[in-house]
Amino acid sequence: MAILRTVVKLGLAKKLIDELRKPQNQRRIKALVASAKAKRSASRRRPGP
Repeated sequence: MAILRTVVKLGLAKKLIDELRKPQNQRRIKALVASAKAKRSASRRRPGP
């Protein structure tokens, strides 16, 4: 059973890597990271209580 789980995990990892290599997905990831950074920096600018 453990071998089957390992094979499934490897298959999922390969699929994920293949999807991340696509240019349209790279653009989405960069946009998400930029959005998260903007939100984080905006929350740091607020004055404390």
